[in-house]
Amino acid sequence: MISRKFYVVLLHWDFLYVIAALNLAYPISPWRFKLFCAPPNSTDVSFLLPAGIPKNASALSGDYEAAVEANFNASSVYVSELSKTISHCCIGNDRGRNCSVQRGNAEAKTLVSTVKALVFHQLGVNWDIECWMKGDLTLFICHMEPLLKRPFRNYDSKVHFLYDLPGVIDDLPLAPLKDSFQTVQCNCSVWECDCHVPVPRTKLNHSLLMYLEIMSAGMTFQSPLMSVQPMHVVKPEPPLGLHMEITEDGNLKISWDSPTAKLFPLQYQVKYSENSTVIREVAKVVSAPSLLVLSVLPGSTYQVQVRSKRLDGSGLWSDWSSPRTFTTQDVMYFPPKILTSVGSNASFHCIYKNENQIISSKQIVWWMNLAEEIPEIQYSNVNDHVSQVTFTNLRATRPRGKFSYDAVYCCSGQECHHRYAELYVIDVNINISCETDGYLTKMTCRWSPSTTQSLAGSTVQLRYHRSSLYCSDSPSIHPTSEPKKCILQRDGFYECVFQPIFLLSGYTMWIRINHPLGSLDSPPMCVLPDSVVKPLPPSSVKAEITRNIGLLKISWERPVFPENNLQFQIRYGLNGKEIQWKMHVVFDPKSKFASLPVLDLCAVYVAQVRCRRLDGLGYWSDWSSPAYTLVTDVKVPMRGPEFWRIMDGDITKKERNVTLLWKPLMKNDSLCSVRRYVVQHHTAHNGTWSEDVGDQTNLTFLWAEEAHTVSVLAINSIGASLANFNLTFSWLMSKVSAVQSLSAYPLSSSCAILSWTLSPGHYNLIYLVIEWRDLNEDDGMKWLRIPSNVKKYYIYDNFIPIEKYQFSLYPIFMEGIGKPKIINGFTQDDMDKPQNDAGLYVIVPIIISSCVLLLGTLLISHQRMKKLFWEDVPNPKNCSWAQGLNFQKRTDIL
Repeated sequence: MISRKFYVVLLHWDFLYVIAALNLAYPISPWRFKLFCAPPNSTDVSFLLPAGIPKNASALSGDYEAAVEANFNASSVYVSELSKTISHCCIGNDRGRNCSVQRGNAEAKTLVSTVKALVFHQLGVNWDIECWMKGDLTLFICHMEPLLKRPFRNYDSKVHFLYDLPGVIDDLPLAPLKDSFQTVQCNCSVWECDCHVPVPRTKLNHSLLMYLEIMSAGMTFQSPLMSVQPMHVVKPEPPLGLHMEITEDGNLKISWDSPTAKLFPLQYQVKYSENSTVIREVAKVVSAPSLLVLSVLPGSTYQVQVRSKRLDGSGLWSDWSSPRTFTTQDVMYFPPKILTSVGSNASFHCIYKNENQIISSKQIVWWMNLAEEIPEIQYSNVNDHVSQVTFTNLRATRPRGKFSYDAVYCCSGQECHHRYAELYVIDVNINISCETDGYLTKMTCRWSPSTTQSLAGSTVQLRYHRSSLYCSDSPSIHPTSEPKKCILQRDGFYECVFQPIFLLSGYTMWIRINHPLGSLDSPPMCVLPDSVVKPLPPSSVKAEITRNIGLLKISWERPVFPENNLQFQIRYGLNGKEIQWKMHVVFDPKSKFASLPVLDLCAVYVAQVRCRRLDGLGYWSDWSSPAYTLVTDVKVPMRGPEFWRIMDGDITKKERNVTLLWKPLMKNDSLCSVRRYVVQHHTAHNGTWSEDVGDQTNLTFLWAEEAHTVSVLAINSIGASLANFNLTFSWLMSKVSAVQSLSAYPLSSSCAILSWTLSPGHYNLIYLVIEWRDLNEDDGMKWLRIPSNVKKYYIYDNFIPIEKYQFSLYPIFMEGIGKPKIINGFTQDDMDKPQNDAGLYVIVPIIISSCVLLLGTLLISHQRMKKLFWEDVPNPKNCSWAQGLNFQKRTDIL
């Protein structure tokens, strides 16, 4: 229902002019106006008057008006008598005074009649209208309500809104074309209608021409042509986010947000009521989105509402915001909560009220978590009632259970109120690491919010500012910054991608922590994309063992980007499950290979290469794909195999069969494989010849010459061994005795020791050969080649005590094999044992001493166990319960 106070606004309209007849548009003001519509041919209203009422309008009084209204309420027959032709309406004030009505195309006549206004009201097509531009500048809205709301006069109404936006600003065309108008059907209910017209942003300052067509009670009514500039009738949206808090000075700060503040400047009207001891209501108009209420005391209640309007005064006031209530407590902390960073300072203020009495600030003490009294040196008295405590160089708050803050208590002496202030201190030193990809197309930055995760309700955001060139020496937070979208990864880090990038531009970035208590920024850092490049790994990596040289050669191709000089790092090692890597750095940017010494030339090596800028900026690239060496022959075998012989036939004859035996070469000697063996023969009469025995490890030949020299060569894919063992069979040298004595002693079932003495001679002794065999087996001969300067030697084999063994020692001379010293079985003479093997003096006493010590230890342990278990056994003579027990028997068992 329309309040009558809105009608008073319209009383200043003293004159109305004929509108439609002159093709002029009536300017609409940004407030409510009324539309009065008369039926056709109703200039004479006497038919509407009851009998006995004079027709002179000036003679009408309030009684007459009541009679007319009663007559209308009693009958509605006149509706059926009205024609359905278009009737015109006029714009007027709340009483219909000075309302001009157009009747067809005839001359306009002024009808001033209170009864006429009553007729308009009773007909039900007289409207209270208000038009405005929506606050977001998207819709022009006209809201219509009937002036008279009687249930039996509520006819279904249909309203059409016809409008035109000509391309003229301020000035109106004199004769707008009817065809240029667009029609919008309004949404009508029983009591109201709403008409919505979209207005482009580019035409907000144009004049909007419009008129209404109303179909009601079987008739069609048309309003005068009206005009308005949408930008002059803006009705902002009501303010949002109404918030109240106690400031550091103990005042109440009321603040809010407006959704339309960015479109045009606003002014605000604030109304609030204070209820402490006295209730008072205040309304103020301000231009800033906040208001400070002074002298706030504990125990007060405030209710606040705000509305807004354009700052230049045009347009309409918005609706009032939803009311918000704020109550101050008996103990007031301001601010009640503080969010700050490590190393900063923070202060709390407090007013303490106890039983309607405010405590003096000199009597206030402060506590932390009710467990630690804060030293008085940190107090200060702001005034008689406000106390302040200050914390300096704050450390990060340690979460305690579900509490992520420290509770600061303001107390009156030893009495503390249960209310407290909350202090949140977090570490904002968040490390941001960035790297530019090897193609120089994007920069990826990563950071972890782990230090802020304990702060519930907070959000983190990376912000940055890009300078035109390079980074400043001391980066700072720029007032104009942009947020960057970052995605949380599975490892708990946020990842942000800058693409495209400017390699030489400085990107200053920091992490902003947003919380209802405020925002904190991490220390800013500046990144130059060109300085954090992570190159692509080197390509075409190969690894090989070079032939004839025997070095591990690793080669590669450098990446195309960046164009800076690069250093290269190589890691290599023997291929296996757990590779023991060795590192090598190449600082020459032009180098494309490196040769490295390795111990085992016949093993498979794996190698990888990575690179980095030579000046140390940026990151190492990822390791390249692994490259593996192939096992191939590197050099000719280092030497031929060691070999020995087995003699067959009668030793008295000059011809004997000799079988050569040799051990296969290991890969370190063969470098790296042996394809075949070749035996070279040399005699005085037959010269030199060779026999290829393939991969066999034995060869039998006939010894018929007085001296016959043989060598065994190992051959791989590169060539034959150069250093080879020679063995000469000589009838003359086989009679030379160089070994005076030979002794063999068993040390264990797996070891025997041989000792010997040599007689001085004029022949060149090269080495010795020990040969032993189990006489119970036919082919059990085994042999070892030992240096010539050795006097004793340990033989490791499986020696069975019941078996009989034969030991032989052969001296090998340059001229041939000497006469061996042979013994059958181990030496039985104990007198020779200490002379020939002094080591036995050491081994045997050690074994005997160990046995004695072991036996003694067991005896001592036995006695101590007895004492341990029975030292508390009572004397049966002195203890009645122990009499009759045989403790000696238990001791014997132990």
